[in-house]
Amino acid sequence: MPAAIPDRISTQIRINETIYKKTKYIATQESRNTNSQIEYFIKLGVEAYEKEHGTISLSESD
Repeated sequence: MPAAIPDRISTQIRINETIYKKTKYIATQESRNTNSQIEYFIKLGVEAYEKEHGTISLSESD
């Protein structure tokens, strides 16, 4: 098993195959690996949510 990366968690997701293939294509075009592209898309989603609804505050235990 690969070594853990600091400040990262390992998770498993299930996504539509077409969305995955398109994400993989975009990742290649953007010189990212697919995992990094998915993380980037999630980051954009969180930023959009916070822009509309306000900053999400997390405690140390979250």
